[in-house]
Amino acid sequence: MTTVLVRNARVLVTMDGARRELEASGFFARNGRIEQVGGDLPRMADEIVDAAGCVVTPGLINTHHHLYQTLTRAVPAGQDALLFGWLKTLYPIWARFGPEEIRVSASLGLAELALSGCTLSSDHLYLYPNGSSLADSIDGAREIGVRFHPTRGSMSIGESDGGLPPDSLIEDEAAILTDSADMVDRFHDPSEGAMLRVGIAPCSPFSVSRELMRDAAILAREKQVMLHTHLAENDEDVVYSLEKFGCRPGQYAQDLGWTGDDVWHAHCVKLDAGEIDLFARTKTGVAHCPCSNCRLGSGIAPVRAMRDAGVPVALGVDGSASNDSGSLIGEARQAMLLQRVAHAADAMSAREALEIATLGGAAVLGRPDLGSLEVGKRADFVLWDTKTLPMAGGWDPVAALILCGPHMARDVYVEGRAVVRDGRLATADGQEITSHAARLCENLING
Repeated sequence: MTTVLVRNARVLVTMDGARRELEASGFFARNGRIEQVGGDLPRMADEIVDAAGCVVTPGLINTHHHLYQTLTRAVPAGQDALLFGWLKTLYPIWARFGPEEIRVSASLGLAELALSGCTLSSDHLYLYPNGSSLADSIDGAREIGVRFHPTRGSMSIGESDGGLPPDSLIEDEAAILTDSADMVDRFHDPSEGAMLRVGIAPCSPFSVSRELMRDAAILAREKQVMLHTHLAENDEDVVYSLEKFGCRPGQYAQDLGWTGDDVWHAHCVKLDAGEIDLFARTKTGVAHCPCSNCRLGSGIAPVRAMRDAGVPVALGVDGSASNDSGSLIGEARQAMLLQRVAHAADAMSAREALEIATLGGAAVLGRPDLGSLEVGKRADFVLWDTKTLPMAGGWDPVAALILCGPHMARDVYVEGRAVVRDGRLATADGQEITSHAARLCENLING
């Protein structure tokens, strides 16, 4: 039995139903589960966390990433390309990856996310060159200690058949479905408080067949796991859908069983009013990736309209080759700023952006056990030190988390266990991970 007591927080941001913010407060957790918030807390615990001068928030949740891309940041030839051109530039480099690159890139990307306050990350791995596997990413995630929701992605239509990826990176569709089922059977944990869940995620409508999209949805529902893909990311994406399928992306998704509360789509920059209504009615989730959308010139996603309609919206950092960073608190700030640019200064508040980064992520990934600091929820939380240079002069410490960034978390706990302590990884050697990644990156650069 392990207990954790957090006390003396300058502000405890609960994200509960009343969105309470408790001053000079804390909470008590036992075996990774919160038992008491505020009030007369126990005085003793196995671990006592002094949160004096800190804002304490629920852990941030990342709902879209391609962790393997952390070894291909700022590649010169792709720096100024739109989505399709960028992909064509990077595919030949990714084709040289192997199990070691997949594993190390996962550790590196998740370490970066943890330092920015992330306690749960999804991942979309859709290529498996040179014997690599989703299991390699899972191994890398275990080293860091955050919750992980990898998805078994796939590509099956190569250049010779009119697709974007080179033929060397595509797989046989029957083999994709077999391995997807195997990954779920081996690794998926449906229980409350699970550290590892697995989803099924064909890469996109322009890299797999209609049949694979349909069959993947059938398989996911047989296995009772979630579905994920890219959708309506930019104008090219919509044009492709209209030309190849004779309908908009939202209609294509609906026709093949890709709507519902067990589905979340990445980007959705170009959803129209009808598609927003469809997603709201079916509770289909969206992973909003504002920095990547800016980097690739894809546009500003209609997040305000989605939220107002009732679409579940969360945040994603997207792959590190199209961001080229992995800061979830930075993503929340960018989401807020873009909605203000698109609409007006009151289009999104700092607190709403923080809500999307916490509760929003939990809802989209089907995790009612996460996203807030309430009795019965899991003890995933972050301490943000207000006595730092970026926060100096901040009148409203909660809003300052979003308005005054960038920020690094002081402490990050997952299931009541420290993953980051005093701004450094507590579970792994960050310098060793960085050095290993640098060696692999140099090998890729040198061919």
